[in-house]
Amino acid sequence: MLRKRLIGVVTVRQGLVVQSIGYQKYLPVGDPVCIVENLDRWGVDEIFVQVIDRAGFGPDLALLNKLAHSGLSTPVCYCGGIRNEQDAIAVIQQGADRIAVDSLLHDDPDMARNISLRLGAQAVVAVMPVINKGNEITWYDYRNKIAAVISDDIKDLFSQKHISELMLIDSANEGKRNSFNRTITEAFEFFGTPMILFGGISEPLQHAELLADARVSATACGNFLNYKEHMVQQIKQALNGVSVRQSQFQSGDGLCL
Repeated sequence: MLRKRLIGVVTVRQGLVVQSIGYQKYLPVGDPVCIVENLDRWGVDEIFVQVIDRAGFGPDLALLNKLAHSGLSTPVCYCGGIRNEQDAIAVIQQGADRIAVDSLLHDDPDMARNISLRLGAQAVVAVMPVINKGNEITWYDYRNKIAAVISDDIKDLFSQKHISELMLIDSANEGKRNSFNRTITEAFEFFGTPMILFGGISEPLQHAELLADARVSATACGNFLNYKEHMVQQIKQALNGVSVRQSQFQSGDGLCL
């Protein structure tokens, strides 16, 4: 059973870390390597790097190479531009600990299965932005702004244990404060896969409440970690005994942007 974790999310677009708001608006934040180094030093349990403009171009191996040479001690999961087994292997060879697939689930679920068989399910995370409309939960494709029902092919990936964790994104509240819609987690209980929750999660007590759910293995937070001093430590203090990686942060450590 996976222990509860706090994941720092780094969203990269056009070579810069951005704050994404509902997959509609992007505000520049800073240099990816610098932001990742901050998260590593502050003591998040995993760093999720998602490069959102790599569709059709393959993964950003140059960025991964820079991260690999920056002396990180925190595991890195990479998402962005992975089209096939070769891309997935290249990402791992460049130093990522795990890969995450999003667009590939829409385009070629069979390839996601092949990647899992090649790397092992423990190395594969599924990323699914969803929208709650009335009583229906739909799966959002940010590329064409279309939401659709989840296909049986995708359900089979989970039921056949080809996916280690599901990153469930509240896409309507992504980038907003304290607004994660907990009702969306109920629709995915049948997957039986540990869930990483992301989108609208900003407050320490909110993290603690979500992690109290036995189905939730991790909560993920993006730029809210950068905007308030010692935010990672405040979140971990709110977890009340949940086992998480001890922070390396020392008082007076600088913020690199």
